[in-house]
Amino acid sequence: NSSTFLFVYKKFIPLHREFERRRKDASLFYTHSTMKVSDIIDAIGDEIVARNCFIVDISVSQDNDVEITVESEDSVVELDDCVSISRLFESKFDRDVEDYSITVGSAGLDQPFKVLKQYRKAIGSLVEAGIKGGRKIIATLTAADENSISLKYFALETVEGKKKKEKVEHNDSFPMSEVNYVKPHIDFE
Repeated sequence: NSSTFLFVYKKFIPLHREFERRRKDASLFYTHSTMKVSDIIDAIGDEIVARNCFIVDISVSQDNDVEITVESEDSVVELDDCVSISRLFESKFDRDVEDYSITVGSAGLDQPFKVLKQYRKAIGSLVEAGIKGGRKIIATLTAADENSISLKYFALETVEGKKKKEKVEHNDSFPMSEVNYVKPHIDFE
């Protein structure tokens, strides 16, 4: 479970960060350069793809706290994937030169999609979509591209000649400019 890995792995990092901060404070002539996302992608991107994963997000703080979020092409990200990517990163970047901390994890089920590959992977799955204007739709994602998404969903509507509202099926496309977020829908029923 990659979320467990993040918890366990992050326990080590604060101790390392504290050590590094104390070392920095002791040096009056310390100069700090922030790592570049493009350099990280160039260094480890191909190996991530070779693990049948793709990059969802890479963030680098001013203190070089690097967070890499990946997702599997066809299944779930395993603990081994996170450990291997972390070790790969450490083999490509010298901690003494770059002075960084690294966290590798999977895209959370409660997190909105960030890249088109996530949308395409979710086609046929139940998603929650937030549409501009405050509308929230629970639907099956039927298509996605750079410009729009298509959703199949049911809504209770008044039907002419009927007293009760009935479920009416909709197949609608929404331009990405109207979509606030799309994330996997988790049904606890």
